Amino acid sequence: MTEFIVWAKSKLNVDKRLIAIYCIVYFSWGMLMDWFGAQVEIARFTYWWQVITCYIVYMVPVSLLLRKLPFHAQYAYGLVAMCLLEFGGYAFESSYAYPNNLLDQLFNERNFALGMALFFALYFPVGNWGVQKIYDALFGKKESV
Repeated sequence: MTEFIVWAKSKLNVDKRLIAIYCIVYFSWGMLMDWFGAQVEIARFTYWWQVITCYIVYMVPVSLLLRKLPFHAQYAYGLVAMCLLEFGGYAFESSYAYPNNLLDQLFNERNFALGMALFFALYFPVGNWGVQKIYDALFGKKESV
């Protein structure tokens, strides 16, 4: 466990500007996805502030831990992270899935949370790529994401 903590601290010890970009990008992305999910009646958070806990408190650190791995590894580890998040959200009813939504119709309601996890696991490699592009454009190549 000590090895993991040392490793994680090294991955999380980054430029504060990089963390700020992650927070801005992920918060915006989360608000947009929550709005979109409610508009098309797929799923939504019970409370708007859950965007902060899920996207910033949970997903930003996971992204930082995964950021230097290859795309496929980020996706695979991200899938594990998102399965835990999706399972918890629907099990504790802090997320609301609209009855008979588009994903239920396509994949069956028993596969809904799995489908959501499979989709949202892409956030980690795509988010890391996008944040790197923004960081490089603003500050030059000083921090490797």
